[in-house]
Amino acid sequence: MARTTGGTVVEARLGAADVQEAVDGLRKSVALHGMVSAVVLATLAVLAIGGEPATSPMWVRSAVLLAVSVFVHRTAVEVSRGSRQAYERLSTLAVVLPVAIVGVDLIPGLRPAWFAVMQGVSALALVLAARVARGAALRAVCPGAA
Repeated sequence: MARTTGGTVVEARLGAADVQEAVDGLRKSVALHGMVSAVVLATLAVLAIGGEPATSPMWVRSAVLLAVSVFVHRTAVEVSRGSRQAYERLSTLAVVLPVAIVGVDLIPGLRPAWFAVMQGVSALALVLAARVARGAALRAVCPGAA
């Protein structure tokens, strides 16, 4: 499809079925990341109340990833409106965050296995978001996106 900076073609493409399907997939993936991040933090709280060890880095990481999920969600909303800047930001975050999450979780003995597995699930949700974001449907909507 043709791209324009004027918005006419972009606005018309936002209503296309393939774009709506991509936007829905993006929203679901980002929401899944947020839900898993919230579950990780809640699980950590429950285990800590029950007497299990919960280190400061686990608390900080859980809280930061939950906060990041809010930012990623807001960015996804802007992408659904055709924002090129938000598209580029989301495309980068959705690739970098899973690598960082999994990279830290692969360090032996740093985190309990349950924590690493749950963080890995949230990373998978971001991988799905990256796949959708880098698809042709959303690239065509965001003017100037590579």
